[in-house]
Amino acid sequence: MFSGIVEECGRLEAIERNGTNIDLTLSCSFVSELSIDQSIAHNGVCLTVVRKTESTYTVTAIQETLDRSNLGLLKVGDAVNLERSMLIGGRLDGHIVQGHVDQTAKCVDLKQLDGSWYYTFEYELDREMARKGYMTVEKGSITVNGVSLTVCDSELQSFRVAIIPYTHDNTNFRDIKVGSVVNLEFDIVGKYLSKMQAYLQ
Repeated sequence: MFSGIVEECGRLEAIERNGTNIDLTLSCSFVSELSIDQSIAHNGVCLTVVRKTESTYTVTAIQETLDRSNLGLLKVGDAVNLERSMLIGGRLDGHIVQGHVDQTAKCVDLKQLDGSWYYTFEYELDREMARKGYMTVEKGSITVNGVSLTVCDSELQSFRVAIIPYTHDNTNFRDIKVGSVVNLEFDIVGKYLSKMQAYLQ
Protein backbone atom coordinates (compact mmCIF):
# COMPACT_ATOMS: atom_id res chain seq x y z
CA MET A 1 0.00 0.00 0.00
CA PHE A 2 1.28 3.46 -0.93
CA SER A 3 0.28 7.10 -0.55
CA GLY A 4 1.34 8.58 -3.89
CA ILE A 5 3.98 10.76 -2.24
CA VAL A 6 7.13 10.12 -4.27
CA GLU A 7 10.29 9.75 -2.17
CA GLU A 8 12.70 10.49 -4.98
CA CYS A 9 13.49 9.88 -8.62
CA GLY A 10 15.72 6.86 -9.09
CA ARG A 11 17.87 6.31 -12.18
CA LEU A 12 17.36 3.32 -14.44
CA GLU A 13 20.81 1.76 -14.76
CA ALA A 14 20.12 -1.39 -16.79
CA ILE A 15 17.38 -3.31 -18.58
CA GLU A 16 17.60 -7.06 -19.08
CA ARG A 17 15.05 -9.10 -21.00
CA ASN A 18 14.20 -12.53 -19.67
CA GLY A 19 11.60 -14.18 -21.89
CA THR A 20 8.57 -11.89 -21.87
CA ASN A 21 9.70 -10.29 -18.58
CA ILE A 22 12.15 -7.47 -18.08
CA ASP A 23 14.50 -6.92 -15.14
CA LEU A 24 14.98 -3.26 -14.25
CA THR A 25 18.07 -2.26 -12.27
CA LEU A 26 17.92 1.12 -10.55
CA SER A 27 20.00 3.31 -8.29
CA CYS A 28 18.69 5.65 -5.59
CA SER A 29 19.76 7.09 -2.24
CA PHE A 30 18.08 4.42 -0.09
CA VAL A 31 19.44 1.24 -1.73
CA SER A 32 21.27 0.32 1.50
CA GLU A 33 17.95 0.30 3.38
CA LEU A 34 16.24 -2.12 0.98
CA SER A 35 15.84 -5.85 1.43
CA ILE A 36 15.01 -8.69 -0.92
CA ASP A 37 11.22 -9.20 -1.30
CA GLN A 38 10.45 -5.57 -0.41
CA SER A 39 7.74 -3.72 -2.36
CA ILE A 40 8.52 -0.41 -4.09
CA ALA A 41 6.31 1.62 -6.43
CA HIS A 42 8.01 2.48 -9.75
CA ASN A 43 6.07 5.16 -11.64
CA GLY A 44 3.16 3.87 -9.57
CA VAL A 45 3.74 0.17 -10.28
CA CYS A 46 4.34 -2.03 -7.23
CA LEU A 47 7.35 -4.28 -7.92
CA THR A 48 9.37 -6.61 -5.69
CA VAL A 49 13.10 -6.31 -5.06
CA VAL A 50 14.65 -9.55 -6.35
CA ARG A 51 18.35 -8.74 -5.95
CA LYS A 52 20.61 -5.89 -4.91
CA THR A 53 24.20 -4.69 -4.77
CA GLU A 54 25.75 -1.93 -2.70
CA SER A 55 24.60 0.72 -5.16
CA THR A 56 21.67 -0.78 -7.13
CA TYR A 57 18.63 -3.02 -6.82
CA THR A 58 16.68 -5.04 -9.37
CA VAL A 59 12.96 -5.68 -9.86
CA THR A 60 11.09 -7.80 -12.40
CA ALA A 61 8.15 -6.65 -14.51
CA ILE A 62 6.05 -9.41 -16.07
CA GLN A 63 4.08 -9.19 -19.32
CA GLU A 64 0.81 -8.23 -17.58
CA THR A 65 2.58 -5.27 -15.97
CA LEU A 66 4.22 -4.25 -19.24
CA ASP A 67 0.86 -4.39 -21.05
CA ARG A 68 -0.80 -2.02 -18.55
CA SER A 69 2.02 0.42 -17.81
CA ASN A 70 4.77 2.53 -19.35
CA LEU A 71 7.60 0.46 -17.86
CA GLY A 72 8.29 -1.22 -21.19
CA LEU A 73 8.97 2.21 -22.71
CA LEU A 74 11.70 3.11 -20.23
CA LYS A 75 15.29 3.58 -21.37
CA VAL A 76 18.57 3.42 -19.46
CA GLY A 77 19.15 6.78 -17.81
CA ASP A 78 15.45 7.57 -17.36
CA ALA A 79 14.21 9.02 -14.07
CA VAL A 80 11.69 6.75 -12.30
CA ASN A 81 9.40 7.91 -9.49
CA LEU A 82 10.03 5.75 -6.41
CA GLU A 83 8.00 5.24 -3.24
CA ARG A 84 8.45 2.63 -0.56
CA SER A 85 5.31 1.18 1.04
CA MET A 86 3.55 3.12 3.79
CA LEU A 87 4.41 2.63 7.44
CA ILE A 88 1.52 1.69 9.70
CA GLY A 89 0.75 4.58 12.04
CA GLY A 90 2.09 7.28 9.73
CA ARG A 91 0.21 10.16 8.19
CA LEU A 92 -1.55 9.54 4.88
CA ASP A 93 -0.36 12.65 3.04
CA GLY A 94 -1.63 11.62 -0.41
CA HIS A 95 -4.43 9.09 -0.85
CA ILE A 96 -4.77 5.31 -0.73
CA VAL A 97 -2.71 3.94 -3.65
CA GLN A 98 -2.37 0.22 -4.31
CA GLY A 99 0.45 0.30 -6.82
CA HIS A 100 -1.76 -1.56 -9.31
CA VAL A 101 -1.72 0.50 -12.50
CA ASP A 102 -5.01 0.37 -14.39
CA GLN A 103 -3.89 1.72 -17.77
CA THR A 104 -1.76 4.32 -19.48
CA ALA A 105 -2.62 7.81 -20.68
CA LYS A 106 -0.97 10.29 -23.04
CA CYS A 107 -0.13 13.89 -22.29
CA VAL A 108 -2.05 15.94 -24.86
CA ASP A 109 -1.50 19.46 -23.51
CA LEU A 110 0.97 21.25 -21.25
CA LYS A 111 0.71 24.83 -20.09
CA GLN A 112 3.25 26.60 -17.91
CA LEU A 113 1.89 29.38 -15.75
CA ASP A 114 3.69 31.76 -13.41
CA GLY A 115 4.69 29.21 -10.75
CA SER A 116 2.72 26.12 -11.78
CA TRP A 117 1.99 23.76 -14.66
CA TYR A 118 -1.23 22.34 -16.11
CA TYR A 119 -1.00 18.87 -17.65
CA THR A 120 -3.88 17.37 -19.62
CA PHE A 121 -3.96 13.60 -20.07
CA GLU A 122 -6.16 11.56 -22.40
CA TYR A 123 -6.84 7.86 -21.97
CA GLU A 124 -8.72 5.16 -23.87
CA LEU A 125 -12.33 5.08 -22.75
CA ASP A 126 -13.88 1.74 -21.81
CA ARG A 127 -17.47 2.44 -20.80
CA GLU A 128 -17.85 -0.87 -18.98
CA MET A 129 -14.75 -0.15 -16.90
CA ALA A 130 -15.94 3.43 -16.30
CA ARG A 131 -19.14 2.02 -14.80
CA LYS A 132 -16.88 0.10 -12.40
CA GLY A 133 -15.15 3.27 -11.22
CA TYR A 134 -12.28 3.50 -13.71
CA MET A 135 -12.80 7.21 -14.29
CA THR A 136 -12.00 10.61 -12.83
CA VAL A 137 -14.23 13.10 -11.03
CA GLU A 138 -13.79 16.80 -10.27
CA LYS A 139 -11.61 17.30 -7.19
CA GLY A 140 -11.16 13.53 -6.92
CA SER A 141 -7.86 11.71 -6.56
CA ILE A 142 -5.82 10.22 -9.39
CA THR A 143 -2.36 8.67 -9.43
CA VAL A 144 -0.16 9.65 -12.37
CA ASN A 145 3.23 7.88 -12.58
CA GLY A 146 2.85 7.15 -8.88
CA VAL A 147 2.11 10.77 -7.90
CA SER A 148 -1.06 11.43 -5.89
CA LEU A 149 -2.88 14.34 -7.56
CA THR A 150 -6.21 16.15 -7.50
CA VAL A 151 -8.25 16.29 -10.70
CA CYS A 152 -9.15 19.88 -11.59
CA ASP A 153 -10.94 19.22 -14.90
CA SER A 154 -12.62 15.88 -15.60
CA GLU A 155 -13.93 14.98 -19.05
CA LEU A 156 -15.25 11.75 -20.52
CA GLN A 157 -11.81 10.38 -21.39
CA SER A 158 -9.41 13.07 -20.25
CA PHE A 159 -8.52 15.11 -17.19
CA ARG A 160 -6.26 17.96 -16.16
CA VAL A 161 -4.04 18.34 -13.10
CA ALA A 162 -2.14 21.31 -11.70
CA ILE A 163 1.46 20.72 -10.61
CA ILE A 164 3.28 22.83 -8.03
CA PRO A 165 7.00 23.60 -8.45
CA TYR A 166 8.11 21.11 -5.78
CA THR A 167 6.32 18.20 -7.49
CA HIS A 168 7.56 19.31 -10.91
CA ASP A 169 11.18 19.51 -9.77
CA ASN A 170 11.28 16.39 -7.57
CA THR A 171 9.44 13.85 -9.74
CA ASN A 172 9.66 12.85 -13.37
CA PHE A 173 6.86 15.30 -14.18
CA ARG A 174 9.75 17.54 -15.23
CA ASP A 175 10.36 15.11 -18.12
CA ILE A 176 6.73 14.79 -19.26
CA LYS A 177 5.99 16.46 -22.58
CA VAL A 178 3.09 16.41 -25.02
CA GLY A 179 3.05 12.82 -26.32
CA SER A 180 4.58 11.28 -23.17
CA VAL A 181 2.90 8.11 -21.88
CA VAL A 182 2.13 7.92 -18.16
CA ASN A 183 0.67 5.35 -15.78
CA LEU A 184 -2.78 5.82 -14.22
CA GLU A 185 -4.29 4.30 -11.12
CA PHE A 186 -7.87 5.39 -10.54
CA ASP A 187 -9.10 5.96 -6.99
CA ILE A 188 -9.83 2.67 -5.19
CA VAL A 189 -12.63 4.29 -3.17
CA GLY A 190 -14.47 5.16 -6.38
CA LYS A 191 -14.07 1.58 -7.60
CA TYR A 192 -15.60 0.14 -4.42
CA LEU A 193 -18.51 2.61 -4.45
CA SER A 194 -19.25 1.82 -8.10
CA LYS A 195 -19.18 -1.91 -7.39
CA MET A 196 -21.49 -1.55 -4.40
CA GLN A 197 -23.93 0.54 -6.40
CA ALA A 198 -24.00 -2.07 -9.17
CA TYR A 199 -24.78 -4.84 -6.65
CA LEU A 200 -27.53 -2.82 -4.97
CA GLN A 201 -29.41 -2.00 -8.17
